[in-house]
Amino acid sequence: MMKRTRLDEYVISRLCPIVILISLLLLLLIQSTNTDAQVLTTRKAAAPSRRGSKAYTVIFDAGSTGSRVHVFCFDHNLDLIPVGNELEFYSQVKPGLSAYAKNPQEAAYSLKSLLVEAESVVPPNLHPKTPVRVGATAGLRSLEGDTADRILQAAAVQWHTGGVSTLRSRVRDFLKDNSSLKFRPDLVTVLDGSQEGTFQWVTINYLLGNLGNRYSNTVGVVDLGGGSVQMAYAISEKAAEKSPKTTDGKDYVKDITLKGTKYHLYVHSYLNYGLLAARAEIFKAVGASDNPCILDGYHGSYRYGGSVYDVSASHSGSSFIKCRRAAVNALKVNKSICTHMNCTFGGVWNGGGGAGQKNLFVASFFFDIAGEVGFIDRKQPTAKAKPADFRNAAKHACKVSFQNAKATYPLAEEGDLPYLCMDLVYQYTLLKDGFGLDPLREITLVKDVKYKDYLVEAAWPLGSAIDLVSSY
Repeated sequence: MMKRTRLDEYVISRLCPIVILISLLLLLLIQSTNTDAQVLTTRKAAAPSRRGSKAYTVIFDAGSTGSRVHVFCFDHNLDLIPVGNELEFYSQVKPGLSAYAKNPQEAAYSLKSLLVEAESVVPPNLHPKTPVRVGATAGLRSLEGDTADRILQAAAVQWHTGGVSTLRSRVRDFLKDNSSLKFRPDLVTVLDGSQEGTFQWVTINYLLGNLGNRYSNTVGVVDLGGGSVQMAYAISEKAAEKSPKTTDGKDYVKDITLKGTKYHLYVHSYLNYGLLAARAEIFKAVGASDNPCILDGYHGSYRYGGSVYDVSASHSGSSFIKCRRAAVNALKVNKSICTHMNCTFGGVWNGGGGAGQKNLFVASFFFDIAGEVGFIDRKQPTAKAKPADFRNAAKHACKVSFQNAKATYPLAEEGDLPYLCMDLVYQYTLLKDGFGLDPLREITLVKDVKYKDYLVEAAWPLGSAIDLVSSY
């Protein structure tokens, strides 16, 4: 071994601090480089997706009472952004496609003005990337035979351009040939009731900011439309595994994944039990003339689903008790036909209840009729209520004569006045006897949901738009 001299020790003593300093500088440089790489990676991850900064969808809601068009716009995070001055573009025409049951050649023409309006709000350069869906709901599901399909497939339209003569085309061909929007024939269809219920559930939970949370942090939905009523809520995986089949072999539970979370969604649609259809069902159950649900002094006609009913009040006037019996008969509330542990009405499995149903949002005609008779403020987007509120309002309405109805209920639609006793009794019966809710249970009546600084309608088209924009 070589012997270290004083000179060597001197050199080492001078060089060591320099080496240590250089090593520290190199270490800091490496750390800085890694940090820059991390920042760059983060920036790349936060960059807009390949879909671009905006994605539009156009949804036609062809319901039983009218046809409506909704145009939604989403950013790359699937957050809604304004379309013009509003969060969505909306327009409607009346009547609905079901009104063309005997003349399907006129059906598509009724959608012409809505299509023109929708295209005008979508930037032209995004037309080829903007999917369009025409979803006909319960009003067409209730038509007999192949009428609904003929309306969608064989309807004629008039499309005038500078004096060009009438062009006849099918609804699907009309959209394909006359619209620059992204079109698929299978997106022009009669929505299955479970689709409508699923989209409604997605809409409300999206607007409430619940998607991505556990199923127990979502809300259940009951949507009372004109032709059908839907119930939808998330259930546990264990409950989903034990779910039975419907009488026609279909699943009660739909598995959907939203914002990285898988949901087992119980959903069922009851055709012919929407508010307008239920009136006809009650007429079938106890007769339209001398009917205990019609306000005293009224005589007229009621049209629904291609049928006309000669309607008149009972000689003894409307009666809450007798109308309740009629509503129970119309709902076919008969526990003996229930082959499952828990049923709603008509032998339908109720999903078993659970955390996903603890908060129930009740929409559409529930909100509208409650607002018309005044036990909620219809100027507010939501209201807390109980099934018992419908019972109490029904007891009062059934004592009112048709002659005094307008003065008693100034907010009610003219066409609803003769049926206020019937509608309120039916809604109470549906909630209590149909869905088995405690009369004193608090529920949320909802028309709109606040989303950021906007109010958005709590309806299925937004859920459908989310489905579309996530798929394209």
